[in-house]
Amino acid sequence: MTQEEQSDRIHLERKVERAFFKAGKALAELRDRRLYRSSHRTFEDYCRDRFGHSRQKSNYLIAAADVYENLTTICCQNSPPEDLTTNRSQILPTSEGQVRPITKLEPQEQWEVWQRAVELAGGKVPTGRIVKDVVQRIMERTQVPNTYQIGEVCQILAKDNPELRGKGGCWAIVSAVNEFSCTVRIWDGEYAVGLQHLKSYDYLPAECEQIKEISDRINRVYSSGLEESVQKFLEMLGKLNRAYLTGLEEKVLKVLELEIRD
Repeated sequence: MTQEEQSDRIHLERKVERAFFKAGKALAELRDRRLYRSSHRTFEDYCRDRFGHSRQKSNYLIAAADVYENLTTICCQNSPPEDLTTNRSQILPTSEGQVRPITKLEPQEQWEVWQRAVELAGGKVPTGRIVKDVVQRIMERTQVPNTYQIGEVCQILAKDNPELRGKGGCWAIVSAVNEFSCTVRIWDGEYAVGLQHLKSYDYLPAECEQIKEISDRINRVYSSGLEESVQKFLEMLGKLNRAYLTGLEEKVLKVLELEIRD
């Protein structure tokens, strides 16, 4: 190829590599300035109708654009000027999925994880799986021992974890203790939850037993498939920050228990 063609190739490749970054920045501006308001009530509805994806996907792209910006900023700070204008320039992400595992980290931590992932990928752009593995190894090295006990009552801390959406603040009764997570029972079933998403209520053993009994009762009623309004009530009971039901709450729960028996 001619020198001009080589230059065109590099220019076009850079456009492809930065596509997700530009999409994320554009979505952030559309959201922050509410430029969707002339046609849609919510950003979620707008994303679904205009781009065919969920608000969560848009949020992933927005977060990935921030990571890309952080990496390029730190790259410029750490690299000699000549490296930024040659083929030895910093390897940067080319898709949202590659950086999703590091969106919650601080900028310097993002840089360190990305650099290690590039090394493991043999100097090429790493996959999201490689990046996630690097993050997991760091967590395992710095993780405090799992001190939770079976039967202990904890609170779920969602922390923007999409897998725990709607579960923030719920009672979580530990049913199995793993190295870096616990299996817990909550008002609508059983889940595996990382230690960073749990906080102990420090209840006495008798209080833990009392909550376990209440939680089992809630779960039996919930599993019967009653109306949505009833399920919302049960969800509210499953998020109480006390180890007992009030007299009225107890009466309502008993009525629902009688309903499913009949």
